Amino acid sequence: MFVQMRRTVVTEGNAHKVVERFKKNPERPSKVEQREGYIDREVLVKKTRRGDEEVIVLIRWESEEAWKAWEKSPEHIEGHKKKIAEHGGKPPKPDYVISSEGGGYYVQ
Repeated sequence: MFVQMRRTVVTEGNAHKVVERFKKNPERPSKVEQREGYIDREVLVKKTRRGDEEVIVLIRWESEEAWKAWEKSPEHIEGHKKKIAEHGGKPPKPDYVISSEGGGYYVQ
């Protein structure tokens, strides 16, 4: 199994915006959820009393090859192109996002 992880730090009161973007809708599965090799997605929000908030999104795949196939797929690329075009040719980064980083992990 391969896990794609994305960690996003946002300003106080904005974690829900990241959660909403990755929220599952059983009535209308996303394109990634319909992709061969996709297993599931989990969204974690770090418990904080105040200050910056942290959201981690974990997407589980049957294999690294399945994840790479999604990354190279026309659906995935087109989704990013559309967002870039909507934001004047630059990758969109909402003002409430402090940082975002990701990585891939093998489950042992």
